[in-house]
Amino acid sequence: MELVVGASEATMRSLLAKLGYLLSEEYTLIRGVNADIQYINDELATMQSFLRAYGGSHGDLMKDWMKQIRDITYDIEDCIDDSGHRLHGLRAGTPCYFLLSSLHELLTWWPRRDISSRISILKMRAQQIGERRDRYGVNNLDPGPTGSGTPPVAGFDVADNQAASLLQLVATRNPVGVEKHLDKLDRRVTCIVGFGGVGKTAIATALYRNFGEEFGHRAVVTVSQSSDLEAILRVIKDQVKPHTRNHEQQDGSEKKDGLAAAAIKRVWDHVSRGTSDVMTKCCRPGTSEHRRDRDHLKEELVEHLKGNRYLILIDDVWPSVSPKGENMLLHCPKLLLQCLGANLRSHLCRLSLDLKAATMFLFRIKSGRFVGGLPLAIVTMAGHVACNPRKSHEEWLDLCKALFPESGKADGKELTQEEVGRIVSHCYNDMPAEIKTCSLYLSIFPKGYKISRKRLTRRWIAESFVCEKEGLSAEDVAETYFNHLIRRKIIQPVEHNSNGKVKKFIVHDMVLELIVTKASKENFITVVGGNWLMQPPSSKVRRLSLQGSDSKRAKDTEKMNLSHVRSLTMFGSLNKQLPSHSFKFGIVQVLDLEGCKDFKHHHIIEICRMLLLKYLSLRKTDTKQLPDNIGKLKNLETLDIRETKVVELPNTICQLERLVNILGGDKTTRDALKLPEEMKKKKMKALRILSGIEIVEGSADLRHLTELRKLAIYKLKTLGSDASFKGLRSSIEYLGGYSLHTLIIDDESSDFVGSLDDLSSPPKFLLALELSGKMVKLPNWIKQLSVLNKLTLSLTALRTDNLKDLSKLDALFSLTFSFRAKQQDRQTLAIVAENKLYSNGEITVPDGRFKSLKLLCLSGPLLPLLSFSRNAMPELERLELRYSMLEGLFGAENLAKLKEVHLTSDDKENEDRMTKEIASELGALRRIDGTAPRIIFHQRPILVKPNSG
Repeated sequence: MELVVGASEATMRSLLAKLGYLLSEEYTLIRGVNADIQYINDELATMQSFLRAYGGSHGDLMKDWMKQIRDITYDIEDCIDDSGHRLHGLRAGTPCYFLLSSLHELLTWWPRRDISSRISILKMRAQQIGERRDRYGVNNLDPGPTGSGTPPVAGFDVADNQAASLLQLVATRNPVGVEKHLDKLDRRVTCIVGFGGVGKTAIATALYRNFGEEFGHRAVVTVSQSSDLEAILRVIKDQVKPHTRNHEQQDGSEKKDGLAAAAIKRVWDHVSRGTSDVMTKCCRPGTSEHRRDRDHLKEELVEHLKGNRYLILIDDVWPSVSPKGENMLLHCPKLLLQCLGANLRSHLCRLSLDLKAATMFLFRIKSGRFVGGLPLAIVTMAGHVACNPRKSHEEWLDLCKALFPESGKADGKELTQEEVGRIVSHCYNDMPAEIKTCSLYLSIFPKGYKISRKRLTRRWIAESFVCEKEGLSAEDVAETYFNHLIRRKIIQPVEHNSNGKVKKFIVHDMVLELIVTKASKENFITVVGGNWLMQPPSSKVRRLSLQGSDSKRAKDTEKMNLSHVRSLTMFGSLNKQLPSHSFKFGIVQVLDLEGCKDFKHHHIIEICRMLLLKYLSLRKTDTKQLPDNIGKLKNLETLDIRETKVVELPNTICQLERLVNILGGDKTTRDALKLPEEMKKKKMKALRILSGIEIVEGSADLRHLTELRKLAIYKLKTLGSDASFKGLRSSIEYLGGYSLHTLIIDDESSDFVGSLDDLSSPPKFLLALELSGKMVKLPNWIKQLSVLNKLTLSLTALRTDNLKDLSKLDALFSLTFSFRAKQQDRQTLAIVAENKLYSNGEITVPDGRFKSLKLLCLSGPLLPLLSFSRNAMPELERLELRYSMLEGLFGAENLAKLKEVHLTSDDKENEDRMTKEIASELGALRRIDGTAPRIIFHQRPILVKPNSG
């Protein structure tokens, strides 16, 4: 398998920048080694040029030489970073410089001697690597035989890929060409069989989606190679319990108590005994205590599901041998209907992919917009075609012959798993080096994990994989890289923000397996636990992803050399996963503990010793307070403490001059983060996102944050004076003239929101605006926001006249009217009723406007009668209604492009019946063109998914 060079080049680029900084310092950091540093800098610059020219696959000697370059690059960077926090030089302009300099040299004699010795050794290694290349004749850039015909890949031109990505909604789509498998679900156990990438998961998910509403309890679980039985049952339990409802007894044959026990027993027996030798080894009971825990969990599930109908989808089970004797992924059982026993072999649905049909489909693709639900090979190759528009038809035919030299032997030949893997590997290798580097980072996350777009791109920046380029900020470059991965079909969006951008995505199992293999071979990332069976690393661990919390995996971690870990990501519990003494805290730059349990006070103390930390995420942990020592993290760029118990930032946070993102509070509960008083005195010029904060008396002046792109105020407290209102309004006016693109204000009293009409210079460049409270009248300047694409207002502002004003916003993509549970009082209901009377008994959506609107969401306890005019909202694709009571919906047939209507009510039985009646009426409607939108009925309240910030 070809060596991936993108990661090495990115590390080299970061290191050269650090070496250049050392050489340009006004003081001598380490006396006597400047010449060595200069030599290393020059040698690595030449190596970087070689890496940039490296584009194809080479022989073993060349690969080994490339590995040596990568390893010394990592080691030099470790040395430089270590010296950076052990030694602090004095600048020439320091008062009493000569006296302090002598004292400083005396106090730092030993660490300076140690680092000087290490740099000299590294210089010798760099010399030996260059000499070794000449000695063994590794001096040819001509690619050797590869067998894949992969030519050198051109670099990625960010400017050419800066075209604004098409904002769209992630819609539910059924697989194409397998309609016969989706008609019904009338068997207790259905198994879908086929090799990886043929579309098994797509069909199973479509069945689960189409028929899931018929079952009171539902769950989806991924088993894979190394899952343990207790974890599988726990995932099922966590999903089926929230769906508990008082359903009427259905299907008398399933009321018997014994069937539930048999169901769980079959899951137990199948996973622990019939999957694979590897699974058996992983699932074997370890101690009597663990066995008791599993037995208790099984009994709890049996009792909970007793007498109910339930649907469980078990994905990615690995047997030792397939029915054809092939070594392949076999999802068996793929879909367990009610987990009830049956003869598995009699209910197999075999899938295959016709090679000729797939090839003909690929050559007909002319753009990057594809049909959803297609097998992996077609989708991935389609992305490859879309990203190479200049290739001729003959070049594509030559590629097809290179990938499938045996394809001409028989028409209609089915693709094998090896051939599908060949397609995926070729499409991956075709990507530019910097995109490959960023894609390797996907191996950090567990199989099937929904990855946040912003979490990923911020980590790219912290790792220096992405930097400012061609006049674009690092954030903009990261967005371009991310969109390219989507276009390539390497990642698959599964959730969207209401502004039309991707919120979360997944990676197909087969693509992720390829990426994990490459990342492991490159020593890019070491994964412990999770769904992959990987050999322990033979060299130093640079990036570590801990995806399991059992004692066996903790012992595996103890055997590793963790003194060079620069990035640590943990999932699950912090207990017994990691021996903290194994870390050299000074060089850790990325620490991501999002969602980890058992977070203790001593953990945050240890974190404050990681002086080179750039990215710190404690989101959804039990963090209660940040210590003053957080101010020592001078390199920190992102601090994510959302959905924690931290309610106030210490004053020392203002010492972090490189801090770019402060993410706090809770979007759902509106818990807010109190800013320190020192913030108004400090510049913090790098700050771009300030989210989830509380504004109190004295903290309303934010005008010094001139780089701020997003300001999210979750709470306004004691702003009763005109001076406080004026200070915050002045800040919004001032920042709106700079870079402010997103403004969120939650004002329960509505006093401040009501005063926004007094802005003398409105923020005309806003892309997203959210104003919450009991506001009725909109600010006059809102009609001037010509580039606004996302708008969220209180339901109290839902009036016909306001809709007329908003309909003039031609760039508006999504429009939401909602309010939170705390606002559902008599005053709110009275305002809604008054608005309805003001609008002649119904809220009318005007025709001929809202030219770009694709998402309309209304949420509240009482939704008034809503009427759509004949040509209203011509581009609307999704309508979401969330309510306790809905008075009515007229004119839905006038929405020409409406694809989905989502109806959500609370759990009360009478509201469910009302919602089903409304859904039935909408389902009977036909648009002007004779088609009908899909009606999706949610049986429990779903929260508006906020931007991840």
